Amino acid sequence: MTETFACSFKATEQSARSCITAVMEGLRDIELPVDRAGDVQIALAEAVNNIVEHAYADRTDGEISIRCNLSPNILQISISDTGPPLPKGELPAGLPADISGPLETLPEGGFGWHLIRELTCRLQYERQADSNLLSLFFEMPGTQS
Repeated sequence: MTETFACSFKATEQSARSCITAVMEGLRDIELPVDRAGDVQIALAEAVNNIVEHAYADRTDGEISIRCNLSPNILQISISDTGPPLPKGELPAGLPADISGPLETLPEGGFGWHLIRELTCRLQYERQADSNLLSLFFEMPGTQS
């Protein structure tokens, strides 16, 4: 049996933090295994912060919706927004940043998509009408997909 819950919020940094906290509390309430919670929270925060910073960079009216489905084998978190589509309609490659140079030349950002890809077992992106839909999939402990 799959358990589901959802939330929506204004795309601001403060609202994003509050919603991520609420999502994690909701996932704990429907028994997200403790040993997966950290990975889920990091990937979710990276994805939501990307939407706030990039999809709604020039807008104050942005909305983000999150829907979670937890089954015994997999957690699916679907995040939707009405920002512009991703370039070329594809997720960024998420290649690891080059950190071999001196500290002062290290990039400030560019780690998010690599981290999201490392923490999830699968990602899915699609454009539906005027909305982006990003789904993050996480294997639950003791399962294989």
